[in-house]
Amino acid sequence: MTSLEIKHISESLGLRSFQVENTIALFEEGATVPFIARYRKERTDSLDEVIIAEIQQCKEKWDVLNKRKKAVLKSIETQNLLTETLKTQIEEVTEIQQLEDIYLPYKPKRRTKATIARENGLEPLAKMLMKQNNANIEHVAEKYLNNNIQKPLEAIEGAQNIIAEWVNENAIARDIVRDGFQRESSIEAKVVKGKEEEGDKYSNYFEWREAISKCPSHRMLAMRRAEKEGVLKIAISSNNDRITSRLNGLFVKKNGTCHEMIEEAVHDGYKRLLMPSICTEVLKNSKEEADKEAISVFCENLKQLLLSAPLGEKRIMALDPGFRTGCKLVCLDQHGYPRHNETIFPHKGKLDYQRAQKKVAQLANAHKIDAIAIGNGTASRETEAFIKRVPFDRDLSVFIVSEDGASIYSASKVARDEFPEYDITVRGAISIGRRLMDPLAELVKIDPQSIGVGQYQHDVDQKLLKEGLDRVVSSCVNRVGVNVNTASTHLLHYVSGLGPTLAKNIVEYRKENGAFTSRKQLKKVKLMGDKSFEQCAGFLRIDSAANPLDNSAVHPEAYSIVTQMSKDLGVTTEALIGNENLCDQIDIYRYATEKLGVPTLLDIIEELKKPGVDPRDEIETFKFAENIFKLEDITVGMILPGIVTNITNFGAFVDVGIKQQGLVHISEMADRFISDPNEVVKLHQHIKVKVIDIDLARKRLQLSLKQI
Repeated sequence: MTSLEIKHISESLGLRSFQVENTIALFEEGATVPFIARYRKERTDSLDEVIIAEIQQCKEKWDVLNKRKKAVLKSIETQNLLTETLKTQIEEVTEIQQLEDIYLPYKPKRRTKATIARENGLEPLAKMLMKQNNANIEHVAEKYLNNNIQKPLEAIEGAQNIIAEWVNENAIARDIVRDGFQRESSIEAKVVKGKEEEGDKYSNYFEWREAISKCPSHRMLAMRRAEKEGVLKIAISSNNDRITSRLNGLFVKKNGTCHEMIEEAVHDGYKRLLMPSICTEVLKNSKEEADKEAISVFCENLKQLLLSAPLGEKRIMALDPGFRTGCKLVCLDQHGYPRHNETIFPHKGKLDYQRAQKKVAQLANAHKIDAIAIGNGTASRETEAFIKRVPFDRDLSVFIVSEDGASIYSASKVARDEFPEYDITVRGAISIGRRLMDPLAELVKIDPQSIGVGQYQHDVDQKLLKEGLDRVVSSCVNRVGVNVNTASTHLLHYVSGLGPTLAKNIVEYRKENGAFTSRKQLKKVKLMGDKSFEQCAGFLRIDSAANPLDNSAVHPEAYSIVTQMSKDLGVTTEALIGNENLCDQIDIYRYATEKLGVPTLLDIIEELKKPGVDPRDEIETFKFAENIFKLEDITVGMILPGIVTNITNFGAFVDVGIKQQGLVHISEMADRFISDPNEVVKLHQHIKVKVIDIDLARKRLQLSLKQI
């Protein structure tokens, strides 16, 4: 990258130049975001994943800008209009919008009023008029009459059309209008006549106006969706008088002759050309900002969901509840493999209820079940109540597990490949049980858009959404680490440096050769080169390896340092790992080198103290309020336990044990102003809420945290 690009990225992100330069160099060497953040702190001065990803995005934007610069330069050069001054101006541009403003006068156009005026030879008249020093312009205009232009006023009008186009193509003028709209523009929405009933859910916006700078992303996306559905008409307005006054100040000489004609041309250029163009730009930019905010909310929710507390390697009985079709039941061993499945009918009648009780107790004993997972869909609460009445011979924890996306997974190719011998219903129950054991390992198999933690996810830029979600999944997978001997292909392909092909090759190698016994063995996997090994090795775990460091986050490139540390302490590596007293005796400065500096050595010491520790919280059981199964069971003033199921920028949705999710609006979260619900709650957090409003007709439940 050029010094201009490095300087611009550094200033925009508030970083030092060497941090940006080194990070981009690492990307060019084939490094990934998780690898750079964890193992190359010396080169970036300990930048975190968020900033590293932002540098990557800035670099991608510069690549797009540079590609566009080349196209613009080529186009202007082809027209024989490229000067050294113009070339330098284009090369020094740092924003795509600046580039487009410079290019606008040279951009090939469709036939316009100004084009026709030029064809009729009126450009010299426009230049003369623009000088505003000829008192008798109508007399001068007579010289430009021809078969198409037969009156002086027609010639002057044609010249004004040319001036209007100059106003539109003037970069300063465009900045004036852009600034005016950024400062004072409003978004207005009106219902399309005859669409009132069809668009009732958008009724809040049937007569709506607010400053576009204050319009939150969820409102912007809702209005844009309604516009797309033909329910609303949306427009942008601003202070036209103030903007045209500033434009007149740029183009009109008040003491010159013909200034009224120039004012007319400026007003026409603004009203007919500039304003529609900038309005479109403002709407586009506001949509992009709303997309970014919505994607950010989605990504934060997904991160919290993927890092949900796992139960771990336990024997699970999983139930996918149902009334008429019964409850699909599966028993999973500690590795998540199904050992038994059948359907029980606890909700059909007394006899079926008793049979189901007996069967569940029998299966729990036979398969040594440690915990029970119940999907949170239809009949969830009733099934939970049934399970809690089963006479088990020991205490079994019962967990309600989100079913979001389970049906999508069970019908997917991933599920068919994983469990070809089972039907959709069994696969769904297996997924529910596995989500309890390890949410991350199971949820990565599902398209994040199907998990149900987004906000207008189908309305935002799908490419940006996918990129953002992929970064989150990759970050979470690499943060937790992956057991290379048990991980699915889908989980492995998110590991730094792998991808779908290498992930598949690892699983195939595992099938043919048995479990991996060392990280070095990974180099035998087909297509695993030195760079791929470097990027992935530190994130893969081998729990039965001869070298205990293979089951830690210590990278193989640092093994020799750990060996030297152990030797200097007079102990074996095995004795050092997990011994905090010994680890605290290590003087890391003795081992620091230019490549392996203090930041990474500190990470190594922390990892040696607690090797392979899962960064996720420990799971907690939860109990809904008894006798609350439907909206009609709830009354205003009740205080209920609930689980946060989704977070948006206007509040949080909470499951209180009924079909409908309740909303805690952001204004009901705390006795202080908060701008982000994440300041107060987290996804899947167990909370208590107060019921403040019930709308039975619209099936809506309003809740409060601050009134508890």
